[in-house]
Amino acid sequence: MPIHDQGYRRYEGRREAHGHTWLVITRAGIMERLRERKFLGLLLFAWLPFLVRSVQLYVASNYPQASFLNATPAMFRDYLSQQGVFVFFITLYVGSGLIANDRRANALQIYLSKPLTRVDYVVGKLATLLIFLTFVTWVPGILLLLMQILFAGSLAFLKANLFLFPAITVYSAVAVLMSAFTMLALSSLSKSRRFVAVMYAGLIFFTAAMYQALRGITGSRAWLFISPGDVLDVIGNKIFRSTEPQNYFAAALVTVVVLLAASVLVLERRVRGVEVVT
Repeated sequence: MPIHDQGYRRYEGRREAHGHTWLVITRAGIMERLRERKFLGLLLFAWLPFLVRSVQLYVASNYPQASFLNATPAMFRDYLSQQGVFVFFITLYVGSGLIANDRRANALQIYLSKPLTRVDYVVGKLATLLIFLTFVTWVPGILLLLMQILFAGSLAFLKANLFLFPAITVYSAVAVLMSAFTMLALSSLSKSRRFVAVMYAGLIFFTAAMYQALRGITGSRAWLFISPGDVLDVIGNKIFRSTEPQNYFAAALVTVVVLLAASVLVLERRVRGVEVVT
């Protein structure tokens, strides 16, 4: 009978560099979602508006009678606003269980008993959601700008609207960060993925309804700080140079900062385990 040595064996696999351990969590989270056909269908569906807008740009560039379809800064603003629907559903699908599932399985103690800090854990989970949300906001927005240049065969539109690149980038960043941080904070408050999804949906729809009710009663937009969706609209109008009044832009920025800070505070208090310092 052969006898096998069961003693210590030196690990010969690839070791992640210090400070890059969050990539393991992100990679696992992304691959887990990409194995699901329903989620892949959702991602593909989120790109349908991009195809529609691309056809619009093609027709406008090749048929003079369709000049009313020509690209304008407002078109890019409207496109990103429409993508908010897909941001909402992807945030629900991907984000609701990011931390809640680990809390239900008591996996936080396992994660944080390794040479993995809370920051590594949170960044890894956050990056998973950020990548998917960026894929349906900033990426198609920039590609749409490139499609306009390609179909027009000229840089005239881009030269006249150089602010569009930073505008698309900033708007997408604010929308993605608000959604991701809020969802991750809510996910850390419960062990139920479904309950987290309900909380997030309630937050979005209830605050919007409250804002509309208070605005109707008082006749003032000063209450917009309670509605993340309306805060994003104010910021979008400003960075895309809308002609609408921007009286509450500063208040909108403060609201975004407060929301992100509150989410970080919740995550700092809820994501706890046994940390090992090496």
